[in-house]
Amino acid sequence: MSGHSKWNNIKKTKEKTDAQRGKIFTKIGREIAVAVKMGGMDPSTNSKLADVIQKAKQNNMPSDTIMRSIKKAGGEGNQENYEEIIYEGYGPGGSAIIVQCLTDNKNRTAGDVRHLFDKHGAGLGTANSVAYMFDIKGVFVIEKDKNVSEDDVYEKALEVGADDVEFQDDVNILYSSKENFHTVKKCIEETDGIKLISASIEYVPNNKMELPEEYNERFEKLIDGLEELDDVQNVYHNCD
Repeated sequence: MSGHSKWNNIKKTKEKTDAQRGKIFTKIGREIAVAVKMGGMDPSTNSKLADVIQKAKQNNMPSDTIMRSIKKAGGEGNQENYEEIIYEGYGPGGSAIIVQCLTDNKNRTAGDVRHLFDKHGAGLGTANSVAYMFDIKGVFVIEKDKNVSEDDVYEKALEVGADDVEFQDDVNILYSSKENFHTVKKCIEETDGIKLISASIEYVPNNKMELPEEYNERFEKLIDGLEELDDVQNVYHNCD
């Protein structure tokens, strides 16, 4: 499997959290609203909500803010109704980009996303125009232990049900099927010697491409612009 930039994304998100905490919390609040609507307010019986709460804590969202979001989403008369929409497109240099949104206004979101693609010389595609280049997988970032060999990490990954493991300088990344996500997550959390940093279901590219240098600036501005949109939850791409 090609390299995945998950750890870089986590560090980048942390940097953004320091400067734009409110925007990050707004996006997580939308995820909480969707999770509550789908499965109720109890994280012990709503695995999706439990996952979002973990994500909120990883982003230093205060516990009282999390609880207010849950209560608001579950309150009578709550009219918030967010819908997930996936946009696909080709970015600068032929890169493949998937934009995952939660929105209460599809026309607004479509216009905002299309504007950014057009502005940076990119183009939106139709359904599955680039999605076939990605697999939807469970992605688990675990803390690297210098005293544990890569062979031991690989063996442990297989024991907990992961399909693959990637070794990076700062962390190790385990991958599972989407269907096996919660089983693997639980096994990792219950295994001594493994410290889980984050767990999520993501679009993982089958192959990475090296973007020609002349497209780097446009590409980065497009990705940053998309991530700044309130309606955009996640942006995935196939570039190193």
